[in-house]
Amino acid sequence: MFLDEVEFWVRAGRGGDGCVSFRREKYVPFGGPDGGDGGDGGDVILRATTAESSLFRLSRGAEYRAGNGAPGRGNHRTGARGGDLVLEVPVGTQVRDAVHGNLLADLDRDGATLVVARGGRRGRGNARFATAEDQAPRRWEKGREGECRRLRLELKLVADVGLIGLPNAGKSTLLSRLTSARPRVADYPFTTLEPALGILETGLPERPTLVLADIPGLIEGAAAGKGLGHRFLRHVERTRVLLHLVDCSALALDEPAAARATVLAELRRYSPALAERPRILVATKVEDEEARARARALAQEAGEECVEISAATGAGLAELIRRLVREGFASPARPDA
Repeated sequence: MFLDEVEFWVRAGRGGDGCVSFRREKYVPFGGPDGGDGGDGGDVILRATTAESSLFRLSRGAEYRAGNGAPGRGNHRTGARGGDLVLEVPVGTQVRDAVHGNLLADLDRDGATLVVARGGRRGRGNARFATAEDQAPRRWEKGREGECRRLRLELKLVADVGLIGLPNAGKSTLLSRLTSARPRVADYPFTTLEPALGILETGLPERPTLVLADIPGLIEGAAAGKGLGHRFLRHVERTRVLLHLVDCSALALDEPAAARATVLAELRRYSPALAERPRILVATKVEDEEARARARALAQEAGEECVEISAATGAGLAELIRRLVREGFASPARPDA
């Protein structure tokens, strides 16, 4: 199950208490203090990994705790440190303090880590307090409590290319043709209910692969909460290029120009910066003369070049891949979002 938002508590381990102890052995009747320190509490750590693709695993716990430090013991023995708790999250996870709302970190690369709650400090044993004036102290310290905070995790997928368009524009079909991804494909709107990633093999040594992200289709009024796509637009915020797909077949529910305008309007409402991202206009389902005429009319009205494709027959896909690679090289770094 795909989940891109989750909240939970994290609690670091408590430090172990110090020990009150005195040396007692044969022939040493007046041994000094030998109480050891406790162990430090364990930390709670988030680690980004490509092995995870959803936050669903973390949604099953209301609170995650690290291990407590063990108390000190006699003979100057220090208690064991509490075990760290490492929680794995998908690459692209943004970590926020749920109470204050501030961004703590953006775990946007594999292996990135963040200590979200530090373990409590150990308590000192009575051996630490021996002085010339007090050679048999009974003073000791309790271990301190570990940090506790409520976290909000938001996942933004890390991809090179984002597929956008109205529902049933052919995004999932195109993703399945260009990559080995197998999203759900059907001839009705809102077949895609969650984002999907696929890897396009370009065959070029400079950039052998491009990561493509497909999100649910946008509809007019998405900014006001209608439909599904507006919620998932965060997953194309990091992309270098947007593929704007427009259905140009005779069975399209909207005229191509109107469909293009609707999606652009929703992009601007969501993020003006995202609306200015490099974008390739793609006329989909171009499989007859009527569809080709509608695609040419779309390009003329939009005032931009339009790539005509048919994911079903494969027509135009080679040209589309060339455009994707060219645009990908023109934008060498993913935007920070």
